[in-house]
Amino acid sequence: MIGAYEISLLTTIGIAVTFALSLNLVTGFCGQISLGHAAFLGTGAYVAAMSVVAGAPFAVGLIAGGLVAAAVGAVVGLASLRVRHDFLAITTMGVGFLFVGFTRQQDWLGGEMGIAGIPEAPFGKVGLMVVALGVAAATAAFSVYLKRTWMGFAFDAIAADEDTARTVAIDVSRYKLAAFALGTGIAGLAGGLYAFNIRFIAPDSFGFVESVTVLAMVVIGGIGSVLWVTVAAAALAVLPQWFQAVDDYKLLLYGVLLFTVMRLSPGGLAGLVARLVRGVRQ
Repeated sequence: MIGAYEISLLTTIGIAVTFALSLNLVTGFCGQISLGHAAFLGTGAYVAAMSVVAGAPFAVGLIAGGLVAAAVGAVVGLASLRVRHDFLAITTMGVGFLFVGFTRQQDWLGGEMGIAGIPEAPFGKVGLMVVALGVAAATAAFSVYLKRTWMGFAFDAIAADEDTARTVAIDVSRYKLAAFALGTGIAGLAGGLYAFNIRFIAPDSFGFVESVTVLAMVVIGGIGSVLWVTVAAAALAVLPQWFQAVDDYKLLLYGVLLFTVMRLSPGGLAGLVARLVRGVRQ
């Protein structure tokens, strides 16, 4: 019989996997660096929470959070059309700080105290766990499917070299906007699930630390890899639950992991496993 702790842990894993795969769509597939991705998680969380508090059904709040996050992501994507690489990273980092600063100053969003007493999902904790894991599985399946479509090939070309992609008639602007809208919309869904799981949200829950955390999941798993980003997201979601020291020194640990991975295995777990398989075959 599964207990309350296991239910909570599996729900957390489902949310983390969905969030990590959402960034993987933007950074891993399309090569657009985002250091403020937690802002879209927060957008989905706030919209979903306020919708349900206002009386909307659970599903409506969840979908609304995803749609609003996608719309905000598309606006941010417009900025990506003019900036690249380091400048894009700085721009998205600014979006993250702007989100935290904005929500802190808005009394109708709860200000620094946030929103407490968010209604529980109508089907309980077990149902929420099933939804969270289902959304994570659907996101993974969609990511695998997307890689095999023309849009996925266009994303690969843009990630490799935008200028070359333009020479083969790829509409770079349209696909970059699509990547941001898809990735941030899925992040918004994860945010709605987060709000219904924790039942309390505050601006600091979606700050720079969370953006670094999800970036670590993607980099450690292997940028662009669906399977290994999923594995890394699940592992990094579980570790703080099992070891208090990990939670206390999260930024330090993730910084060390990012440095080590980029230095020793730039391809992350996906690259490491690929090298091991080649070695065994040889």
